[in-house]
Order: sequence, then C-alpha cells, then structure tokens
Amino acid sequence: MEKSDVKQSAVQFLKLIVDGRIDDAYQKYADMDGKHHNIFTPAGFRALKNAMKENDIRFPGKRLVIKDVLVDGDLVAVHSNLILYKRKSNGLIAVHLLGFKNGKMVEFWDCAQEISMNLLNKDGAF
Repeated sequence: MEKSDVKQSAVQFLKLIVDGRIDDAYQKYADMDGKHHNIFTPAGFRALKNAMKENDIRFPGKRLVIKDVLVDGDLVAVHSNLILYKRKSNGLIAVHLLGFKNGKMVEFWDCAQEISMNLLNKDGAF
C-alpha cells in the first residue's frame, strides 16, 4: 500500500468508529484475524469490535479531532483529541497505532490520557 493509502485507511477507520459505524469500519478496513493490544479487552478483533460497540452506547455523540498523522511503512500513528462527553470537558489525548498488511489493518494499539480542566503546563495538551 502507498503511504497515503494507509494514512487514509487509518483515519477513515477511526472516523467510522467514532461515528458509530463500527461494523462498516471493520468490514472495510480490518482483517478480523488481526490482533490488538488494549489491556482492558480480551484478545482478538472481534472482542475489540464488541468493546467499541459498548463504548458507542456509553458515549454517544463523541468526537475525534485529529491533530497529527504519522506514517512509517505500514504503521500509522494518529494523535488526536477524543471528546467523549457532551458536557464541558477537555477530553482525552489519544494515540492510536494501526498496522496494515495487504491493505487491511492487522494490528491495533490505543493509549489515552485525560486532559485536566486545570492544566499545569502552559503549553497545553496540544
């Protein structure tokens, strides 16, 4: 895959997830034999997909504001602000890493840090 193709696939996958179109995201972009590294979810993309559906029910209307996308071969890093709540919140700093092979996502990592309403760092979260 070209660099722009994996970048576009990673971004579109995440956008579909946040929009609640989880089945579409996995059907179009994921190899269901792939693996993920979310320590709060059982192994396998099926388990992660189900966890994402549960998250969508718990946090309807969430938003993803992408700040940076980095590509290294078939590995894409997406740095973003993930806002789960409709009430006043700074959301989370989120980093998603997506590994691709033969045009499909085969590996997924995610990590997040809550953004305090009272930041100590004057440079901010982004």
